[in-house]
Amino acid sequence: IDPAYTAPGSPQTYSQQALATAAYANAVLAANGRLNLYQLRYFSDRFLSQMRSPVGGGLIGAAFAELGDKATAAAVFARAAEELDACRTAGVPVHICPGITAASAAAADLGVSLTLRGLSRKLTFVTAHARAGVALDLDWAALADPRATLAIYMGKAAAGEVAARLIEAGLPADTPVAMVENASLPNRRHFATRLDLLPLAAHTALGEGPALILVGAAVEPRQQKASDKRARLAAQR
Repeated sequence: IDPAYTAPGSPQTYSQQALATAAYANAVLAANGRLNLYQLRYFSDRFLSQMRSPVGGGLIGAAFAELGDKATAAAVFARAAEELDACRTAGVPVHICPGITAASAAAADLGVSLTLRGLSRKLTFVTAHARAGVALDLDWAALADPRATLAIYMGKAAAGEVAARLIEAGLPADTPVAMVENASLPNRRHFATRLDLLPLAAHTALGEGPALILVGAAVEPRQQKASDKRARLAAQR
C-alpha cells in the first residue's frame, strides 16, 4: 500500500511519485470513501484505463479506508500513524508518497508567502480539533507570537475559542487572518479578516468545505500591503 497524504483538493497538487503509483495500482481507495468531482475527472481521464482493477474511491492508496477519514496534509494531522501501524501489524508493506500540505496550497491560493522577511520568521502548524469531550489543550502563550505565522488545521468549529485564547495570550486583536476553504480546488474561496473578527467571519463566510486558517502579518492581503506602502511613501514626500 502506498498512502499519498496530500492537501484535500486538486489532483494537480499530487507529487509525481503519487501519480505514478496511481497509474499502476491495483486499486485506488479513499479514506473518506469517495472522490471529489475534480479528482474523479482527473483519474478517469488519465489513469482508470490503465489500472488493473480500479475501485471508485478517493485519494491515492489511502491505507485501510475504515481507519480514518483524512488522507490529507502530507501526513500532517491526518491519521497516518494509525494507518501505518495497522498495515505493519497486518504484515502489509507500506511506503508513503510525499505530498503537499494544505497550508502550502492555501498560501498559493492567496498569493502570499507563509513567512515574511523581517516580520514573520517562523511557521507553526497546529490542529484545533480535539476528540469529543476533550478540551482544546494548546500552548497559547507560545502560539501568540507576532513574529510567526500560525497555520490552524480543522479550526472552523473552534474559531471562537482560538481567537479568544490568542488575544488573551497577547496577540494583537488586529492581527491579519486569512481563511481558505477548499484550497487548490476550482471552487476554492478565501476571506481576509482580523483576529478579533475571526469567530464571526468563520461562522458567516465559511461553508461546508474543509478550511484552513492562517494567522499573522505574512498573510495580510497583498493589495493592502501595496496600499500601505504607497501611503508611507506619500507621507515622506
